[in-house]
Amino acid sequence: MTVNLPGPLYERLARRATRTHRTIEAELVDAVATLPDEPDEIPADMAEAIAALHLLGDEELWRAARQRLAPEKSSEIEELHRKRQRDGLSASELEALATLMNEYTRIMLVRSRSAALLKQRGHNVSELCEEHEP
Repeated sequence: MTVNLPGPLYERLARRATRTHRTIEAELVDAVATLPDEPDEIPADMAEAIAALHLLGDEELWRAARQRLAPEKSSEIEELHRKRQRDGLSASELEALATLMNEYTRIMLVRSRSAALLKQRGHNVSELCEEHEP
């Protein structure tokens, strides 16, 4: 299967792959693996996080579309992924990783839904695709 990615997204995946000593394909697989299979499989807390976004004004949606996981949490996720590959994780580390990934997934869901709403309202959201994760 061939996937054509916009340049900035490909570059972001390439940087992450370099930092984590993994392939771009592995990074992409991890990113896709966090997506729910079906819309009705979104956990209740995730559904709640996006339920009222359509009620927000444009300025609030822009803020939501730009939110990020705190840099220290992002670093912790990367370190836990590296440790999992090297040595494996203890039960408490697996739980910590799951909690962090849940928070990351919630943020990404809010960001993507906010961007979709902005686009529906006629805004050019291409700049959001060009912004890079830390």
